[in-house]
Amino acid sequence: MAPRFLRSGGLPAVLPPGGLALVSSCSAESDVLIAEVAAAGAALGHRTFSGIFVPGLNRATWRAGPESNVLTFFQTPELRREGPRSRFLPLCYQDILRLYRAHAPDAALFMCSPPDADGNCSFGAETAFIAALWRDIPVRIAHINSAMPRTAGDPGIPFSALTGWFEAEQPLRTMHSAGDATSSAIAAQIVPLIPHGATLQAGLGKIPDAVLRALGNHRDLRLHTGLIGDGALELVRSGAMAPGRSALVGVAIGSTALYAGLDDPHFRFCPVTVTHDPATLAAIECFVTINSAMEVDLYGQVHAEASARGFQSGPGGASDYARGARTGGLRIIALPATAGGVSRIVAAGAGHGPVSLSRFDVDVVVTEHGVADLRNLGHAERAAALIAIAAPGHRETLARHWRDTMQGLQET
Repeated sequence: MAPRFLRSGGLPAVLPPGGLALVSSCSAESDVLIAEVAAAGAALGHRTFSGIFVPGLNRATWRAGPESNVLTFFQTPELRREGPRSRFLPLCYQDILRLYRAHAPDAALFMCSPPDADGNCSFGAETAFIAALWRDIPVRIAHINSAMPRTAGDPGIPFSALTGWFEAEQPLRTMHSAGDATSSAIAAQIVPLIPHGATLQAGLGKIPDAVLRALGNHRDLRLHTGLIGDGALELVRSGAMAPGRSALVGVAIGSTALYAGLDDPHFRFCPVTVTHDPATLAAIECFVTINSAMEVDLYGQVHAEASARGFQSGPGGASDYARGARTGGLRIIALPATAGGVSRIVAAGAGHGPVSLSRFDVDVVVTEHGVADLRNLGHAERAAALIAIAAPGHRETLARHWRDTMQGLQET
């Protein structure tokens, strides 16, 4: 059956009530599809909408009628306010993929480019899950957006495979991570740790972008990462990358300049089955992962999901990459020493929320005050190394907490 062109209000004609819908998110969140879901209302019944909703970027709640609900893997402020209507599952990317395969979506609502000469619509800046799963999803509803850049790598979806489509131009969602002196200082500590010829995974935010921007004098670098920001575009244009499509990525989130630059010949966009595949990651030589955190405690445990205000995120892909880099790689956690005057190096066991990365998933912790290389260190040596990179005004307190922790363990 030929794809059906959909006008405003036409969503219920192709999207049945009930079931699980995988929706575009990240930079490809569609205002058209959000509005159509809201307009359809109760006609969609007990339908669940799910995607990778990024805090601060994706603000939609995907509310249709009173029975609709959302399944999310990151806790956005907007979805937190939805209460029981929103189900938050803190899963890593490999487990998200496993869940979608065990409980397969029956519909996909996504943004894509217009079809090319071969009839294929590119998923553009967000290939991650939709590119991996669309073939097994029977109902495929597209927002064809002429502002979506075509990206090399994944072939996208044939126009003929669509169930229906809306058409409208919409700017992609943008997120700016303007650098600052602290991020630059942290990047300066990290750059000497990265050898020429390394393959890099970097998270999203000011610090990872600052690191990528600072690597222009390196050579033969590669990227293998789920998310990129503007720093990746600067890196691929710096002359530091290996020849060819040496920047393998899943999703781009950044400025309009980043999206305009996704035609750079280094970029190759791939689904999550490639970017987060355990066997693929384990086979990468000289794999360096660079991720940020909310807090690191004196055991070297990383807390990246919650603060004193509650859950701010989910585990994301950091644990997938930490496992992949365990053999022969280097796993770096980078964070400012303080936030609002409060130390982000904290007493043992005092981090907020669950442990996102265990002490076995971290090699090096970096702040603007230095590098704590935790490899092959005992508990006391690890604590001393971490105290040494805390803000100077907090070191004495942290040392006292460590002494109290050790005394308590000896007494039990």
